[in-house]
Amino acid sequence: MKTNFSVPLSHLINEFGFETLFMPDNPDKIMLSTPEINRPGLQMAGYYEFFDSDRIQIIGKSEESFLLRFTKEKAEQRLLEFFSKKPVAVIIARNLDIGDMYVKAASEYGVPLLRTKESTSNVMAAIIAFLSLHLAPRVTRHGVLVEVYGEGILLLGESGVGKSETAIELIKRGHRLIADDAVEIRRVSNKSLVGTAPDNIRHFIELRGIGIINASRIFGAGAVKLTEKIDLVINMEQWDVNKVYDRMGLENQTTRILDLEIPSLTIPVKPGRNLAVIIEVAAMNSRQKKLGYNAAEDLLQKLGMTDELKNTGTAEKVEPF
Repeated sequence: MKTNFSVPLSHLINEFGFETLFMPDNPDKIMLSTPEINRPGLQMAGYYEFFDSDRIQIIGKSEESFLLRFTKEKAEQRLLEFFSKKPVAVIIARNLDIGDMYVKAASEYGVPLLRTKESTSNVMAAIIAFLSLHLAPRVTRHGVLVEVYGEGILLLGESGVGKSETAIELIKRGHRLIADDAVEIRRVSNKSLVGTAPDNIRHFIELRGIGIINASRIFGAGAVKLTEKIDLVINMEQWDVNKVYDRMGLENQTTRILDLEIPSLTIPVKPGRNLAVIIEVAAMNSRQKKLGYNAAEDLLQKLGMTDELKNTGTAEKVEPF
């Protein structure tokens, strides 16, 4: 699994429509490698210990008003010192009228200088969200990702177990496809994973006996979605008569993906089982558990079997990716 990623500065410019005041090189060749950004107030005051030039620097009213306290010569000296550290990019917020000093310093040291009309806080939040997604640790796994009743369901299992056929049935029932065969999973925060399809196979599904179909063309644009958070992992496997499957739902099984534990279920597959309906129920039950209701626990309490509840709570972990 690759852990270090980068995104061209041009993607950021195109996404947010930044005005380019100075660009030393093709922005496609200037790579951003961290989602962390900085407001260089301390640097304007002359403190550069722990300064990270890989971070985008955002200059707002506070930084600009601080420089205006100095004489023109002193302010220019502070700016030249700041740009001499060669930050990966500097963005001016609130459409501040910065004059020629910034452009002169940026051109002297070859630092991209951009401007936006957005407020400092808004542009910081937007950039962090954008870079956190595009620079997130990721892994690609064989499976199918669908959205069912607002829940992101990742279907895993051996080739030929029926994942794609189940996805088609779910699409016909009004749910949406995100990825078939290969799911690119990104860890976008310490609590959540987001899945998408590689660009070259997006919206395509392979059905044995029929071949490749385009779900968007056949079922319409409403049948597909670009990305979805992964809320539940369902491991599909051929029914094993010698294996005991969970019939109560008290076991808290999880699957480890990118060091996060995701709730999971194991569903046995055999002729006659309506997998689409089962997955719909699993999605709705998952939402109920998030809201604090567990049907199995409720039933045991009504039956007075509280001792059974005391023995549950340890999560069974499936092999990590």
